[in-house]
Amino acid sequence: MTVLARAVEASRRYGDVLALDRVSLDIRAGELVGLLGPNGAGKSTLINLFAGLRRPTSGTVELLGGSPADPVTRRAIGVTPQETGLPESLRVGEIVAFAAAHYPRPADRDELLARFGLDGLVRRQVGGLSGGQRRRLAVALAFAGDPRLVFLDEPTTGLDVEARRALWDGVRAFHEAGGTVLLTSHYLEEIEALAERVVVVGEGRVLADDTVRAIRETVGVRRVSLVADDLPELPGVSGVERSDGRIHLVTPDSDRLVTALVLSGVPFSGLEIRPATLEEAFLAITARRTEPSDETRGAGPSDETKERSHA
Repeated sequence: MTVLARAVEASRRYGDVLALDRVSLDIRAGELVGLLGPNGAGKSTLINLFAGLRRPTSGTVELLGGSPADPVTRRAIGVTPQETGLPESLRVGEIVAFAAAHYPRPADRDELLARFGLDGLVRRQVGGLSGGQRRRLAVALAFAGDPRLVFLDEPTTGLDVEARRALWDGVRAFHEAGGTVLLTSHYLEEIEALAERVVVVGEGRVLADDTVRAIRETVGVRRVSLVADDLPELPGVSGVERSDGRIHLVTPDSDRLVTALVLSGVPFSGLEIRPATLEEAFLAITARRTEPSDETRGAGPSDETKERSHA
């Protein structure tokens, strides 16, 4: 598969803070990749390197076979950052037309607005839009140039469930037509619903890179669910949750846990064992302590704060 974006041993410093630490990553044509990590893990920094908004301190970054710093190369991508500012007095249709005018083969305006549920707002001024409508407009603008590759950084932040799922449909439609997407999200169900491949980053490094199913299986965590009035102390339980009349136990060794449960003599029913959710796998992966970097890593601000302070 053709590699559209590539980082090779890419590092990025902000003063004493090492935001990315020798990251190597390929984004291939036709993929929908979810980028997961806690705040300050390096997600936004990585997207900004790919999009040509920042340069690596060391290592290399390629975009569509060329340099991300080349404006002609960047015409084939779309980007929605975490924070956007749009002129309040302009109408929705005017903003889309302005963005589309920068590209040789822009997307059809009406089709684009319909895809993201904005077709009834063409003449509405941005100042009259709700927060969710503004966010959907910001995401729609990433597709205005009919791009080959789109970077979406927390695209559904601030949206309600219905609006979020409408936006998912727009991203899916682009991907099903052959487009490539790299997105970050704090909503793990969003990554699970959209992404075919998941990259987990922490402390500026890639901690895991595989399919959703493989990421779940890699951590070896299982979720044991049952109905019981109360439970004794059981071995290997790393998490307990009660919901809908059931007790849910997270454990790396479900056989050992169930054996101990039976031997305890405590009555229970409705026993279910299943693989970890993506959220449970993500928490297990990011909780692991990575080896210290050869370079001194400062305790710094989040990606977004670092980007603003070094703009």
